[in-house]
Amino acid sequence: MAYIDYYKVLEISKTASPEEIKKAYRKLARKYHPDLNPKDVSAQRKFQEINEANEVLSDPEKRKKYDEYGENWKQADQFEQARQQQGGGFGGGGGYTYHDFGEFSGFGSSGYSDFFENLFGQATGRKSRRPTAFKGQDYSGEVHLTLREAAKTHQQTIEVNDKKLRITVPAGIANEQQIKLSGHGGPGANGAPAGDLYLTFILQPDPVFKRNGNDLYMDVNVDLYTAVLGGELPVNTLDGQVKMKVKPGTQPGSKARLKGKGFPVYKKDGQFGDLIVTYLVEIPTNLTERQKQLFKELQQNK
Repeated sequence: MAYIDYYKVLEISKTASPEEIKKAYRKLARKYHPDLNPKDVSAQRKFQEINEANEVLSDPEKRKKYDEYGENWKQADQFEQARQQQGGGFGGGGGYTYHDFGEFSGFGSSGYSDFFENLFGQATGRKSRRPTAFKGQDYSGEVHLTLREAAKTHQQTIEVNDKKLRITVPAGIANEQQIKLSGHGGPGANGAPAGDLYLTFILQPDPVFKRNGNDLYMDVNVDLYTAVLGGELPVNTLDGQVKMKVKPGTQPGSKARLKGKGFPVYKKDGQFGDLIVTYLVEIPTNLTERQKQLFKELQQNK
C-alpha cells in the first residue's frame, strides 16, 4: 500500500492547528462526499483518504506518532519497545536503559532491516518468529440527515470501502453526534480484530423548525382579528396538524408552548420535548372604506 501524506490529503501544513485541521476536513468532506458524487469512484476514494487523514491528525496522540514514524505510526509502541531493547540488551544485568536513537542508528549495521526483522520475524536466513498482530485501521465518516429523518428511528444504508452496511438510526439523534460501530473498520493484521467505524451525524437546517435540545421553535402567522378576538389556529407539528387556542388580545411576538410536540428524546421511547410557537400578527392591507371607518371609530373610542 502506497504511503499517503495525511497533511497533503487535507491540504494543510505540518504546523496546522486543531482548528485548521477541523476546518480543512469539513471543507473537503463536503466536496468529495459520496452523496454529492454518487458515480465518481475517484471522489469516493478521496473521501476515504480524507476521513483517514482526519482520524489521525485530529487525535493529538496519533498525530504525534504519525509525525515521528510516518506510515508506520501504528507500530510506534513496538518501535519504542525495540529501541529500548536494542539500547539496554537482554543480559543478566537487570533491566534496560532507554536511548534516543535518532534515525534508528541504534539498530545495528543493517539499520531498519534488523529492527523490522525483530518486529515481524521476516529475516532472510533466520528462524521465522511469530508476526505481531495489529488491530485494523479505524474509519470515520459523516451521515447527513434532515431534521424530520432524525426525528424517527429508521434504517439507512451506507457504503464503507465498497461494502454496503445497513445501520439503524435512533430517533432524537443530535447534530454532530458520533456513534461507534465496532469491527466495521479496516481489517486487522495477523489475526487481530478489525478496526472500528465512527459515524458523525450532520443534521441539515429545517425550513420550518429550529431545534434547541429536545425543544422545537417555529413562527406562526395569525391574522389581526384572531389576535384581537381570540380563536383557533391550525399548526403543523412533526407528527401532523393540531389546532391551538389563541387567547384574545394576543400580542405580536408572544409565545405559546405545545407540550410534547417537540423533538423525541434520544433512546427514550415516548418522551418528547415541547414545541414553542411565536405569533407573528399580520396587519391587514387593502381595507375597504367601511373597514377603515370601523377602525377610526375604535381609535376614537380607545
